[in-house]
Amino acid sequence: MANRFVLNETSYHGKGAINEIATEIKARGFKKILVCCDPDLIKLGISNKVTDILDKACIDYDVFSDIKPNPTIENVQAGVLAFKNAQADCIVAIGGGSSMDTAKAVGIIIENPEFADVKSLEGVAPTKNKCTPIIAVPTTAGTAAEVTINYVITDAENNRKMVCVDVHDIPVVAVVDPDMMATMPKSLTAATGMDALTHAIEGYITKGAWEMSDMFHLKAIEIIAKSLRGAVNNEDAGREGMALGQYIAGMGFSNVGLGIVHSMAHPLGAVYDTPHGVANAIILPTVMEYNAECTGEKYRDIAKAMGVCGTDDMTIEEARKAAVDAVKQLSTDVGIPADLKEIVKAEDIDFLSQSAFDDACRPGNPRDTSVEEIKELYLKLM
Repeated sequence: MANRFVLNETSYHGKGAINEIATEIKARGFKKILVCCDPDLIKLGISNKVTDILDKACIDYDVFSDIKPNPTIENVQAGVLAFKNAQADCIVAIGGGSSMDTAKAVGIIIENPEFADVKSLEGVAPTKNKCTPIIAVPTTAGTAAEVTINYVITDAENNRKMVCVDVHDIPVVAVVDPDMMATMPKSLTAATGMDALTHAIEGYITKGAWEMSDMFHLKAIEIIAKSLRGAVNNEDAGREGMALGQYIAGMGFSNVGLGIVHSMAHPLGAVYDTPHGVANAIILPTVMEYNAECTGEKYRDIAKAMGVCGTDDMTIEEARKAAVDAVKQLSTDVGIPADLKEIVKAEDIDFLSQSAFDDACRPGNPRDTSVEEIKELYLKLM
């Protein structure tokens, strides 16, 4: 079987990278931009870092900001209308996963209007055309949506998140500038950072993993483990490390899939609006324990990448425990809650478990599971 890898046409990394946005727009001949960002970025003045560059370069644009933290079908449809009204030919998506996921869905529908209901994009949709060109500018170090072929849209009517996978949605350009992430509050830095670590660990042990994806995921684990504490303390080196580490994790998992940490986290966002990174961070150690026996020597590699000493001399059981303990310690150090007691309601467990089992990320889990076993995991986390 052939293994496929899909990445951006172009990506820029490092401080000052956002200055290349105008260069790319002019080189590609775009005439009108729809800037897609969430309202908080406008309120905080973060989006101005990009729009000031567009103004200076005399590039015409409109701004669309009707985006929720967990973007909905209605947000996407409003974005499609805004793009058409602007008569735009390119989207500049500024923000975290919410802005970029919305931009991807909008861009796909513009070029594939038969999917305008949005719901039909769930799973692996048979789109025929590449989405409207997107230049993605992340303001969080976690989702890696700027380099992935995945996006998640909330079906608010049915309290569920739709995971969409489409090679046609990847941004043509990613601009990963750590200065765009410098104003993130500690809690958001911690949550998105643990999301990135979850991407790297799940991507490393997923059923679809192979040598090339392993290379990216192990390096991402190493960088994230070394950088996240510093990023939470707003240290430049930590911010720069997380900007790179989360992108590298995205290069891997986008091409091989994830597992039930994500499938269990998605319903929490849909039902309770739980921040995705927080949900992942709480669930990750418990699911790692659940998956351990199906991962061979990979937890030894994870422990070593996390900076654990003496892993070569450990038994396989000791190495697996060391990997889980290292993840727990990092999560504790950056202030992530230890369990779901304050989030999940007992009466919702059956719905959450079924939703997690039906989620598109579940088949990639290294251990085959069931609705009942997922339910037991939720209960354990309470």
